[in-house]
Amino acid sequence: MPLPPANEPPPPQRRFRPESFVVAAFARCAIDNYARVLENHRLLAFYALGTRRGASGIPPEHTRLQPVFGLLNYAAGKTLPAFTAESLRFRLFPAYDRWVKSLLRPGQHLLTSVAFANECQKWVRRNGGLVFVDSGNSHPRFFWRLLSDEHKRWKSPYPPVARHFSLRGAESADCGDYIFAESTFVRDSFIAEGMDPGRIFICTVPQDIRWFKPSATERPKTRPLTLLNTGALCLRKGTPYLLEAFRLILKKEPRAVLRLNRNVRDDAREILRRYADLPIDWSPGFNLRFEDQRQRYVERFQTSDICVFPSIEDGFAIVVGEALACGLPVITTRNTGASDLIQPGENGEIVPIRDPEATAEAVLKWWTKLQEGKRVANLAQMRERLSFETFERTMLGHLASLGVS
Repeated sequence: MPLPPANEPPPPQRRFRPESFVVAAFARCAIDNYARVLENHRLLAFYALGTRRGASGIPPEHTRLQPVFGLLNYAAGKTLPAFTAESLRFRLFPAYDRWVKSLLRPGQHLLTSVAFANECQKWVRRNGGLVFVDSGNSHPRFFWRLLSDEHKRWKSPYPPVARHFSLRGAESADCGDYIFAESTFVRDSFIAEGMDPGRIFICTVPQDIRWFKPSATERPKTRPLTLLNTGALCLRKGTPYLLEAFRLILKKEPRAVLRLNRNVRDDAREILRRYADLPIDWSPGFNLRFEDQRQRYVERFQTSDICVFPSIEDGFAIVVGEALACGLPVITTRNTGASDLIQPGENGEIVPIRDPEATAEAVLKWWTKLQEGKRVANLAQMRERLSFETFERTMLGHLASLGVS
């Protein structure tokens, strides 16, 4: 059975005006890929970054840098608690926005991410351009309601995200002519907030999974059921339901092991204490820029059996693609976004959010399948779907469908 279609339109049929797009990002992120596509097709005027280094594939003449923002962000991350540092980073966005606005020229189009450049968005629309907003997560108002409810459930003293950022993000989303959504889940959240579906394009950001592949050695028969979750531990990622599901699994498979990393957000610390009796195989965080750490990270997948990722909200979780590339079935929720890659019964299962019973049942179902010799299918199709080439064709096709010039 083939993977579901990637919402890929036909290739463009017309030429666009050269160097008519500005890409704006406070820091290097997934939006780098959009800048590369525009550069590859001579559509990029410049990429404005609040960093001291530009993005790979973008030449200096098409790069504008303002490193002061990156330095302030770095200092905050090193000296302040995580939530405070994140909130301060968001407070820098208006200053970054003003800097980018000073670089704009009438008639240029803008491609940016939610909340980065609100004033730029308004200026571009007033001056003859179109605004494209990349949304890596659900609509900001949808995000706030969903996760505020989650935080109330667990009596967390922390909000899901700084309120000023949520409001700025909602304004940015509403001020975009078109939205690039990373998944069906993200698209549907914008529709739920009243946006015309014709203004929303699914454009899954490519994932670099070339290092991820199934283990070359046979699985040891003595290894117990080994579950893996490599995401941050927090309410947004469904940590309470993951731990409760594991407790239920242990009743059927008492030797089972759950692998987690020590990236623990403040809102999950008390919850982890409640589950301190569980047999957790902890790992440190891995910096994938270093080959030795990257190899150890990949080995965590290759020596596990099932990836469990029951997020409450996640635009497109890269771990799903990484796990599938290593041959692991994935148990996840539709709210993970990367559930677009899941074919129930073929490479994993999609379970409801906040449902540890369904999660545990899906894990045990796949454990039985694996013991019977079942293997994850369609790895080559999945790699192709997450490739930069597919992303490039998809993005250009969306632009061509609008007749942008």
